[in-house]
Amino acid sequence: MTTTEEKLKKIREQKLERIKKSLINPYPLKAKRTHQIREVIKNFSKLSKKQEEIFLVGRIRSLRIHGGLSFLHIEDGTGQIQVLIRKNKVGESAYQFFLDNFDIGDFIEVRGRLIKTKTKEKTLEISDFKILAKSLRPLPEKWHGLRDIEERYRKRYLDLIFNPEVKEKFIIRSKIISEIRKFLEKEGFLEVETPILQPIYGGGRAKPFKTHLEALDLDLYLRIAPELYLKRLLIGGLEKVFEIGKCFRNEGIDRFHNPDFTSLEFYWAYADYKDLMKFTERMILTILKKVLKKTTIEYQGKEINFKTPWQRIEFDVVFRKSTKIDYDTINRDFLLKKAREMGLEVEDSAPKFEIADEIFKKKIRPNIWQPTFVIHYPVGFQTLAKALEKNPKRLANFQLIVAGTELVNAFSELNDPIEQKKRFEEQQRFLKEGYKEAHPYDEDFLEALEHGMPPAAGFGMGVDRLVMILTNSYSLREVILFPTMKPKQ
Repeated sequence: MTTTEEKLKKIREQKLERIKKSLINPYPLKAKRTHQIREVIKNFSKLSKKQEEIFLVGRIRSLRIHGGLSFLHIEDGTGQIQVLIRKNKVGESAYQFFLDNFDIGDFIEVRGRLIKTKTKEKTLEISDFKILAKSLRPLPEKWHGLRDIEERYRKRYLDLIFNPEVKEKFIIRSKIISEIRKFLEKEGFLEVETPILQPIYGGGRAKPFKTHLEALDLDLYLRIAPELYLKRLLIGGLEKVFEIGKCFRNEGIDRFHNPDFTSLEFYWAYADYKDLMKFTERMILTILKKVLKKTTIEYQGKEINFKTPWQRIEFDVVFRKSTKIDYDTINRDFLLKKAREMGLEVEDSAPKFEIADEIFKKKIRPNIWQPTFVIHYPVGFQTLAKALEKNPKRLANFQLIVAGTELVNAFSELNDPIEQKKRFEEQQRFLKEGYKEAHPYDEDFLEALEHGMPPAAGFGMGVDRLVMILTNSYSLREVILFPTMKPKQ
C-alpha cells in the first residue's frame, strides 16, 4: 500500500470511529430493499407516478457535493441509479453527518421517491439513509484498463466492480452450466456426485495432487477425473449419469490449463461413440441458442460456425497430411527424433502414443478452427477406450477440436475386464520405464468390471474451455473467478 493509500485508510478508520460514537452500527445485520435498481429503471414511469417511498441498497460509486445538494450514484448487482440528498429534506445534522462520514465504496440503504432532474436523469430523491458497510480502503482510481493482468486476477473483486464485461462473462458462464444441466436432465441423465479424494487416481493421463488423511493414516489423491466412479454406477444399473465438478491435475499452467478446473463427464449405457458425436452436436448447439441466441460466434478475430453436421476426420489422415509421417510404420525412437526436430520437448521415457500426441497438440491441433471431430486414435492414447471391431489398432473414440482447442474427449467404453487388465499392466510397464503420467493399476475397478458393465459411451468436456471460447476469452484465467496464481513474494 502506498503512503497516500495508508493516509486515506486512516481517514476512513477515523470516520468509522465517529459512526460508532454516534451509536450507529456501521455493519448492521439487516438491510431493507423494496426494489432492485434494474427494476426501478425499467418501470420508472409507473413507479414515479405512484409517488410511493421505495428502499434501494448498493455501493456508492460516485459523489458530487453542491452546497446543500449532493448527488451520488449507487450500484447494486443489477444496475446503477442517481441519488439526490437535499439538506432541507433530510435535515441539517443528518446531511452533515453524511458529508463527514460517507465515502465512495461504502454500502448504503436509501429511502425516497423517484423524480427526474432538470437534465432528465432518473433519480431517487431521498428522505433518509443508512450505512450498511463502511469501506476502509478507497477503490482504485486507475483500475479500468489496468495492464497488469495478473493483478486483475488476484483482486477479482475489483475487476468485477470496475469492468462490466468481466462480470458479464461470469454471468454467461453460470448460464452455460445451467443449460448443460437442463439439457442432460431433459435427456434422462441423473446428476451424481463421486469422490474428489480418491485412494487411486484414474481416468486420464495426468500427474495428481497427493495428500494424507490423518484419521485413517491413508495417502489419498485429488481426482484427475471422476470416470472410474461414474462407470461403477453403470455397473450398478444407473444407465445415464453425469457430474459437473472440479478436477485437479498437478501440471503446467498456461492459457488452456489451470491446476483445478471444472469438467463435465457423462456416461450413457447402450450407446457408442457415434451416438455421442450426434448428441454432442445437439447439446452444444442448444447451449449456443439458449445462452447466446446464435450459432456463429467470433473467437480471437476469427469466425466459428457451429452449424451441424460438424466435420469428422480420421486421426491417421490429419496426422499423415500434416507431418508426412505414417504412425503405424514409424518406430518409437524415430518418431521421438522427428518430434525433437520439430522443436518439441518430449521426455526420453515417453511412449510412442505420447510422442504422437505431443506432435498433434502442438503442431496440428492449433490449425483446426471450425468444430471438428478427430476420430479413431491409435490404441494406447486412451487406456479405458474400446477398440474398433474391424480395426483393433484404432480406438472407437473422438476428440472435438474447436479453435485449436481440445474441447471434448469421448469414446466407447472398454467393458472387457480381461482387456482392461492388459491395458493396466501395459501402463505399469510404461511407469517402470519412467513415464510419470501412466494410468495406475486399479484392482478395485477391475473387480467391479468383472461383475459386468453394459456397453456404454463416455464423454468428458472442459467446461472452462467451452466458456473461454463462447465468451471470446484468450485464456482460461479470464473465465475462472479465482485462477491459481504465483504469490507476489
